[in-house]
Amino acid sequence: MILDKKISVFIFVFLALIIGGFASSQSLDFWYVSLIKSDLNPPGYVFGIVWPILYLFMGVAAWRNLATIKNLFYIQLLLNALWSWLFFSLQIPIIALIDIWLLIFINIKILFLIYKQDRFSAVLYAFYVLWLFFASYLNLFIVINN
Repeated sequence: MILDKKISVFIFVFLALIIGGFASSQSLDFWYVSLIKSDLNPPGYVFGIVWPILYLFMGVAAWRNLATIKNLFYIQLLLNALWSWLFFSLQIPIIALIDIWLLIFINIKILFLIYKQDRFSAVLYAFYVLWLFFASYLNLFIVINN
């Protein structure tokens, strides 16, 4: 039974990636293109490369530590997918910013929990947390400058 629960981690991670991806697939519409963005904002294709890698790292870390982080992990997956809908589809970057700050808070807690028992997974998960800080900066820049 525990094996089934652990395998479900990858299913939920994949679903979150797909659901979030649907919202951002329309990101080249007039609204997003017209926004003033940071000079550090990478080209769109970078996000398409980075996010799947981060989701893989996140999934491996969660799989290895599911018993410790299960509830928080699934909440953060939901908030992660929600961010794309808030920002791209609903076009409310201020609410998306609040969402990403919640994501950062929850994921720092997850990172500390993982670090206590599995340093390798903590390193994998840290890449995701660092990217959330960067994404938060990009989001904040848009809120302030638009």
